[in-house]
Amino acid sequence: MRLSRVYERRRSQRFHPFETLMEVVMEQIAKNEWAELCDRISKRLLGLRAEIEVQSLDLGDQIEAEFLPILGITYDHKDDVVVIALEGLAHLIPHPVDIQTKGYDDNIEAVLIVDKEGVRHLTSFREPLKLPPPPAE
Repeated sequence: MRLSRVYERRRSQRFHPFETLMEVVMEQIAKNEWAELCDRISKRLLGLRAEIEVQSLDLGDQIEAEFLPILGITYDHKDDVVVIALEGLAHLIPHPVDIQTKGYDDNIEAVLIVDKEGVRHLTSFREPLKLPPPPAE
């Protein structure tokens, strides 16, 4: 695995895991490791919520899903497709050419997948919001 450096600029006021004026180090994953990576991080992501943002020159930035419970991520090498399964949604990314992760093995914050058309599929993860305890009476 080699590290690549990604530079992003703030496009909006809302939080975005890669929106920073400082350098963000992403880990680029070799294609022969994609299936194993997806299986490994799927186990760690259970119980988290995911936001999927699709970024392209034609459409701009579009939110596909806004922090839905994540069920898993898989890479099918036979059909050459990544599937990000969320509650009520399966996001398919055909013919990926690049997968990068932000975070560490035990704490993946986001996955960036680029397809053969150059469309970027950014999936970021977070803990579900916890409600405060009811007031004592």
